[in-house]
Amino acid sequence: MNALPVLEPATDESCCAPASAPALGAEEAKQKALVFKALADPNRLRLLSIVKAEASGESCVCDLTEPLDLGQPTVSHHLKILVEAGLLHREKRGTWAYYSLVPGALDDVAGILAAL
Repeated sequence: MNALPVLEPATDESCCAPASAPALGAEEAKQKALVFKALADPNRLRLLSIVKAEASGESCVCDLTEPLDLGQPTVSHHLKILVEAGLLHREKRGTWAYYSLVPGALDDVAGILAAL
């Protein structure tokens, strides 16, 4: 039986550069992941699309239930997540809430990906 040769550890440090600090810190990554988690749901993507396409730049929650064929509580839940992620702005008017895109929010999402 032939013995395998013993390899000596490399002593030349130039072959392997030490790992640098991550460009994205743990807390920052956690915050940015909230945005992508919000975008990961098809209904939320549709809600963003509907609000963005509205000529007035805003949509009432009462107008968002029918296109998604979801109940008002479910639509409100999805909208709340989009607001918490910083993608939509919510304005209460009487008994209804109106939603609009946060200016620059979608550009910020694109910027997150470009910076990785």
